[in-house]
Amino acid sequence: MASSAAGSAAVTFNSAAISRRRIANFRQISTPSKHVPNMQFRSLRSFSSSGIKAQVATVEQVRTEAVQKLEAPVVIITGASRGIGKAVALALGKAGCKVLVNYARSSKEAEEVCKEIEASGGQALTFGGDVSKEADVDSMIKTAIDAWGTVDVLINNAGITRDGLLMRMKTSQWQEVIDLNLTGVFLCTQAAAKIMMKKKKGRIINIASVVGLVGNVGQANYSAAKAGVIGFTKTVAKEYSSRNINVNAIAPGFIASDMTSKLGAEFEKKILEAIPLGRYGQPEEVAGLVEFLALNPAAGYITGQVLTIDGGMVM
Repeated sequence: MASSAAGSAAVTFNSAAISRRRIANFRQISTPSKHVPNMQFRSLRSFSSSGIKAQVATVEQVRTEAVQKLEAPVVIITGASRGIGKAVALALGKAGCKVLVNYARSSKEAEEVCKEIEASGGQALTFGGDVSKEADVDSMIKTAIDAWGTVDVLINNAGITRDGLLMRMKTSQWQEVIDLNLTGVFLCTQAAAKIMMKKKKGRIINIASVVGLVGNVGQANYSAAKAGVIGFTKTVAKEYSSRNINVNAIAPGFIASDMTSKLGAEFEKKILEAIPLGRYGQPEEVAGLVEFLALNPAAGYITGQVLTIDGGMVM
């Protein structure tokens, strides 16, 4: 910011100096002579006026950038130590947001995400907690408030899988996924929305999945949880619309991750054949869509929507 301001100041000084020299030259020429056209005088006066306007515009731009930096949005991202959550945290951090990086177990990875955000000039802090536990969620919100005074954006990304055919699925496998992937979204949204309602402004983005739209063999628990997130998103969008809180869901398809890298060649071939674009998506591509919904003024009229980003799997 300092270098930008210094550059602007140099431009302002040079513009003023040029204006003063040209006006002085004009006076030296015009005073003794009666043959200088009035048009020349008007032209130089116009140059002087435009130069001053340019200087004012430059100063206003510097002031605007300073205010925007002071009012950087405060963002909470759950499950942000790896995968899509990490990509989202880095994108929003580099965009100038103050980012709380939530994690459950990967403290080292979460710290690395924070360091990368700070290296790009952003602000970040980590919070270790289980979003399926109300006490942890309340503590996470309090951490953001204590550090930055508010919460502007919530990204519900934390999730787990406990795959298995329904006939063999244990109750514990079902409940773990429902608790974290669905109840966690409920708890985080309810807690963050209390802050957003007071200032009548906020954006909430829930990371769902295409399996919540079409199902998937061996993922009855995960599909049910993500379908629940989609229904939850639509309801909450309606309930909070009068408070200027936008709530949307993103449903990724197959995104490159540690899990996809371990798939067998034959299984991977079948997956890619089902994707019209013929490749996995990248976490950064999902992050780009999240960034648009979270920060872009053009997303202000979008709420209650489920946006798929799946290479054309679900049409």
